[in-house]
Amino acid sequence: MIPAPPSTLAEAPPASARRRLSPTLARYLTALRTPRGLVAASTLGLLTLGALLAPVIYHDGYDEQGRDSLAGASLRHPLGTDEFGRDLLTRCLYGLRFDLSLIYTAVPIGMVLATLIGLSGALSERLGAGLQRCLDVIIGFPGIILGLVLVAILGPGWFPLFLTIMIIGLPPTGRLARGAWLTQQDREYVLAARVLGVGRWRLLVRHVVPNALDPILVNGAVWMIVGVYVEAGLSIVGLGVQPPTPSLGVLLNNGMRFISQSPIYVIGPALCLLLLAIGFSLLSDALNATVNRR
Repeated sequence: MIPAPPSTLAEAPPASARRRLSPTLARYLTALRTPRGLVAASTLGLLTLGALLAPVIYHDGYDEQGRDSLAGASLRHPLGTDEFGRDLLTRCLYGLRFDLSLIYTAVPIGMVLATLIGLSGALSERLGAGLQRCLDVIIGFPGIILGLVLVAILGPGWFPLFLTIMIIGLPPTGRLARGAWLTQQDREYVLAARVLGVGRWRLLVRHVVPNALDPILVNGAVWMIVGVYVEAGLSIVGLGVQPPTPSLGVLLNNGMRFISQSPIYVIGPALCLLLLAIGFSLLSDALNATVNRR
């Protein structure tokens, strides 16, 4: 009897090793490998890294004043200085840090909340229909108007901006989640799971949520673009975070006053806003293309 060569067993890796990533995660990673996904990931990654490292790069903070007010670009101040002699590159990085802290907290929390609202119809149809009517009311308020109301009630600051960004994105995401439930509830596999006694929560988590995840994530990237402009719009009119705390909208608001004396004042914050919008837009396009191809 000739023994089988041991290499035949050693060369065949187990199924778990061949398939370490779930199909959903692998699909999203594939989207990031496309040209648009690579540009989006690189742009957002660099901006996020700069925002995170701002306190490390500039130990003295964003409010250190100098003698050279409204100075032009130089090696020491690549984006010039403001009216108090503060370095604009430093303030842009700290402003980017403020904006990303809003977007990266308000949008994910809002996505979870909106998904729960949209799937509430699985527990009670009346509850789901009632919450959808509440979302319809929110649609009637433009983002800026909603922000004005919240700032009038709570005062300017980080939290009203957080609430504004979170609330304005609830209706579209909630409708996507509800549409997924209404579409999936009569499918054969859902009916079979019900017959087998699968609970509602397990049915939602195992079957409905994975089918709703693709459009919700694409919408989340668009939601982040809206959040960037909501913060900028409210801060430009003086209803966002208050000076000396920098945000991109605050820097644009201050720069408009001195644009004739120092045009470079508005270049930094405007460029950061533009790169954020381009990054999130390309990310949504890459995810959408992957979903459509699926």
